Amino acid sequence: QVQLVESGGGLVQAGGSLRLSCVASGRTFSRYAMGWFRQAPGKEREFVAAISWTGGTIRYADSVKGRFTISRDNAKTTVYLQMDSLKPEDTAVYYCAAGSSAVVTSIPAGYNYWGQGTQVTVSS
Repeated sequence: QVQLVESGGGLVQAGGSLRLSCVASGRTFSRYAMGWFRQAPGKEREFVAAISWTGGTIRYADSVKGRFTISRDNAKTTVYLQMDSLKPEDTAVYYCAAGSSAVVTSIPAGYNYWGQGTQVTVSS
């Protein structure tokens, strides 16, 4: 089992920045690929970014490329999502996920464990 706890969400004006953190506990964190997803009201959960367990492979959704940065610190069992130049359409609940696959995937089914989510609201 892996437990994931997100933090860092909040209310920010358009153009601002937030940094989300996800702390993992349980099984060996460094063996898991980590991903961030988001879900806005009335919409399906969508992929945001993912990083391999070594940090050597990173993927981003086209909608956040160039604005968001995913990173991880295996010693702290933490994955981060730095979000810059935020837009109102980034408003959603953001979820951290851990996957045991060696492949860094954008598909939710590829992740075994999920956090409870943290709300990000971007005002115009």
